[in-house]
Amino acid sequence: MSEITVVHLMRHGEVHNPEGVLYGRLPGYHLSDLGRQMADRVAEHLADRDITHVVASPLERAQETAGPIGKAHGLDIAVDQRLIEAGNVFEGKVFGVGDGALKNPSAWKYLTNPFRPSWGEPYIDLAVRMMAALAAARDAARGHEAVAVSHQSPIWIARSFAEKRRLWHDPRKRQCSLASLTSFTYEGDRLVSIGYREPARDLLPAHLSGKGRKGDAPVAKSFGA
Repeated sequence: MSEITVVHLMRHGEVHNPEGVLYGRLPGYHLSDLGRQMADRVAEHLADRDITHVVASPLERAQETAGPIGKAHGLDIAVDQRLIEAGNVFEGKVFGVGDGALKNPSAWKYLTNPFRPSWGEPYIDLAVRMMAALAAARDAARGHEAVAVSHQSPIWIARSFAEKRRLWHDPRKRQCSLASLTSFTYEGDRLVSIGYREPARDLLPAHLSGKGRKGDAPVAKSFGA
C-alpha cells in the first residue's frame, strides 16, 4: 500500500482586536488570552499524533498558534508565505453596513463582483497557492502527519477547491471555526479524504458556538480512486 500522510490545516486562535478592524495581513495582531488557550487545547489534542512537521503563515497569530504544537513535538516552526491571509482592500478598516467602511460610497466599487472577488485576492489564486502549500507540507511529513496553521478564508477555499465545489460563497457559512482542524489525508500523492474537527469548540465565544451549527461532530469526505 502507498504511504499515508495527513496534513492538518489549522485556523489560528482568537485574536486580540478590541477595535474590531479587519486586520488581514497587518502586523501586530496577536492571540488573545483565549486564543492562547485555544492553541494549547489543540496542542493537547494532537499530543499523541505522529506530527513530524509544523508550518505556519508568517503572521503573528498563526505563528503563536503553532508554537504549542511545535513545542509538544520538539519541532521548530517553519514559515510558508503561501499560508498567509487573503489580500483584502478593506484591511485596517471596520467592515460593516452603515457603521464601517461600507458607508463610504467610494468603497462600493469593490463590491461589484463576488465571484472573483472584486474586494481582494482572486479565489483561484488563493486556491492555487494553498494547494501548493498543502503539497509542500505533505512532502515534508511523508508517511507521518503535519500541521499547517493558516487563516479562515484560505483554509475554506482550499477545502472547497479540493472538494470540487464552487469557490465563491457566503463567508458566514464557512465551516472553519477558530482553532479548527481541516485534515487532508493522502495516500501517496493522492488526496483520499478530508475531515473536520473543532478541538477547542467549548472555548469558542457564545455567538460562534450556537447549537445546530455544523461542526458539532467530526465530519469527513472521502474521494474515490
